[in-house]
Amino acid sequence: MSGHNKWSNIQHRKGAQDAKKSKIFTKLIRELTVAAREGGDPESNARLRSAIEKARDANMPKDKIETAIKKGTGELGGEELFELMYEGYGPEGVALIISVVTNNKNRSAQEVRHILSKHGGSLAESGAVAWNFEKKALITIPKEEIADMDEFMMEAIEAGAEDVDDSTDPVEITAAPDALGTVRDALKDKYTVKADLTYNPKTTVKLTGSPAEKLFKLLNALEENDDVQNVYGNEDIDDEEMERIAENM
Repeated sequence: MSGHNKWSNIQHRKGAQDAKKSKIFTKLIRELTVAAREGGDPESNARLRSAIEKARDANMPKDKIETAIKKGTGELGGEELFELMYEGYGPEGVALIISVVTNNKNRSAQEVRHILSKHGGSLAESGAVAWNFEKKALITIPKEEIADMDEFMMEAIEAGAEDVDDSTDPVEITAAPDALGTVRDALKDKYTVKADLTYNPKTTVKLTGSPAEKLFKLLNALEENDDVQNVYGNEDIDDEEMERIAENM
């Protein structure tokens, strides 16, 4: 898991994002809408199913979820949304992939460029950092729910997993993107499963101290932007360091 994903987990655990519910709902509604373009049935659309699960976890009302899906399938009218991927660099040359869903391409490009520049980063040309990432399905399960890790690993691999990392909590399972639904469905009856698509870095940049703090100020600023859905980076930061930074921010 990238350092940024771990950082997000720490923030959620500390309640750092409780005050951002309306902003979170805006992002989730956009994700539901663009995911529903690939089909309105969550049983056959793994991305939509993941978006619905995230919306429910955030306690989004059922009618809001249904309305967002209907806008995506075309049953209801709505603003035109564009799904974009920006590439950039953070402090110390950390590579970033920034996923955006927006109703205004020009505004998003200007705002992302401004945020990067303000925090010691820069926008990169298409393809400049994408080569260093692999798109993967990421399934996580609380470690406390796994009684026998060896047996669990065999179960996950038989379901289609490529790798199981039990050094983290929750335990992380990675698989090919199109196997997200298959692996999740094989495990969901026995475990509390969260599933999503992510970008895993092939190489990483080790950060500590001030550079790590600068990076997370940049990541927080990006997450504050309504158009930014996700940010993936190739930073490598120890959990203890992240906890220290979280306490001081």
